[in-house]
Amino acid sequence: MKSIDLRSDTVTLPTTEMREAIYEAELGDDVFSEDPTINRFENMAAERMGKESALFVVSGTMGNLVCSLTHCARGEEVILGDRSHMFLNEAGGMSALGGIHPHIVANQSDGTMRLEDIEGAIRGSNVHYPRTRLICLENTHNSCNGAALPAEYIESVAAVAKSHGLSLHLDGARIFNAAVALGVDVKELTRCVDSVSFCLSKGLSAPVGSAVCGSSEFIAEARRTRKVLGGGMRQAGIIAAAGIVAMEQMVERLAEDHANARRLAEGIDQIEGLCINAAAVQTNIIYFDLVSDKLDIETFVKKLEKKGVRLLHIGGPRRCRAVAHYGIEAEDIDVTLAAMREVIEES
Repeated sequence: MKSIDLRSDTVTLPTTEMREAIYEAELGDDVFSEDPTINRFENMAAERMGKESALFVVSGTMGNLVCSLTHCARGEEVILGDRSHMFLNEAGGMSALGGIHPHIVANQSDGTMRLEDIEGAIRGSNVHYPRTRLICLENTHNSCNGAALPAEYIESVAAVAKSHGLSLHLDGARIFNAAVALGVDVKELTRCVDSVSFCLSKGLSAPVGSAVCGSSEFIAEARRTRKVLGGGMRQAGIIAAAGIVAMEQMVERLAEDHANARRLAEGIDQIEGLCINAAAVQTNIIYFDLVSDKLDIETFVKKLEKKGVRLLHIGGPRRCRAVAHYGIEAEDIDVTLAAMREVIEES
């Protein structure tokens, strides 16, 4: 029985082309800036994001941390959403390793923060307060149904940041999903930010790695920050090679994942005992609730797994997440929906 793993798009496996690129990668010592595959990857990443320079890092969490530590000194403050990945799911790294204070603002259901809330969180000049240095956005917004933040909103936040002398960082782990969903060039979503990170190991299906992009000056400092975190690698082109294939071949196909997520959401909407806001699904992430009182969420997830379907219990006491990705086909969505109906009916 095939396992249909919908827990995350991080469970994707590399394509044949990626494996071949890894095998054939030309290598050198990246700490000496002598790995030609890394250099090619970083130039490509910077160009795709519309930035001057880029830096290869091992994960999205490291990318966001590198940016936070580069933008902020100890005791300074970052404004970010209360449902953001950087706040919820990165082990408090900015505080633990950088002494940076998070100032939390409520995320709206579409992943945005209200502009007036952002402005209200910016500290005045007072010896009692930490200095506000950075605003962080997330696109797509994982915990808000994978919502795609439009360019107009990002520009409005950038204007707020600029008017107060602040920097703006974009956690763009799934930024290509946002660009595909919105039908725009990814540069439109990154044009106004001072730094952006994006992941290769989610929807783009590479086995490991992320990129940080920004000005040449910022990336030079970020490279030093990466070294402090132990992220200076040697023949790292062996993993960046798959990232090159990911950017060249895997972006446009993200639309297939979005279609499969919508197919799943619309099917769940028809199953009694499950509750979902199908209209909110924009990209490849869906959240839904078990509202049947005939079984608990742990039992629901375990019974589905026995039928070959894996989901993640996350986001609430009776909430599950499902993520469409490379390797999941339309027929897998139909099998998943049938399994959900069976579990509900059997209870």
